[in-house]
Amino acid sequence: MIRFSHVSKTYANGVQALQDVSFHIPRGQFAVLTGHSGAGKSSILSMVIAEQKPTSGEVKVSGFAVGKLIPRDVPRLRRKLGVVFQDFRLLEDRTVEENVGFALAVTGARGDGIPGRVMRVLTRVGLAGKARVYPKELSGGEQQRVAIARALINDPAVLIADEPTGNLDERAARSVFQLLRDINAGGTVVVMATHNLALVKDAGYRMIELKGGRIVYDSGLEDSAGGAA
Repeated sequence: MIRFSHVSKTYANGVQALQDVSFHIPRGQFAVLTGHSGAGKSSILSMVIAEQKPTSGEVKVSGFAVGKLIPRDVPRLRRKLGVVFQDFRLLEDRTVEENVGFALAVTGARGDGIPGRVMRVLTRVGLAGKARVYPKELSGGEQQRVAIARALINDPAVLIADEPTGNLDERAARSVFQLLRDINAGGTVVVMATHNLALVKDAGYRMIELKGGRIVYDSGLEDSAGGAA
């Protein structure tokens, strides 16, 4: 599903964010990216969603070579991905169901089919009863669940979660992490960047640790190699 092959990234200001990074995340896996701020986690995620291209090396996501994408093909890749951020990024003047439905509307989905799809995904994240409230009426954990519902509405093959529990207390963080685990158990690849090692260390998932733009530990290398991209 996701393959980085000898990827390096240097930004226009001269900062080298990644150096010779290689890994493969196969279908069905839950992978956790860890490392201090500036280690390279965000640069990896930005290339997965085609916000950035590698300076050298190759990035392949769901069959797309990110470095060779032309602008019109970027939306085709992103329709295969769901993305969740630390700061929720909800529209404050729209209800929960409108926030989630908006993600369908912008892709040209038929209007008469949107309400049913929205309710199904809200049920999946445990928020069916909050469909008509506004984000400010929800707790932080509930707002992140709305963001996850929005990311899931197009049935993505891959869910990218960039510090999804960073703004949450411990109880809400564990609840959101369990939801991500449930999503992965349903077959969706989950790639989660986090500083919160206490939250993920005992989950048994693939751990990829970055330092100074390099991979310094990858638990996937301890497992048998394999898995189709």
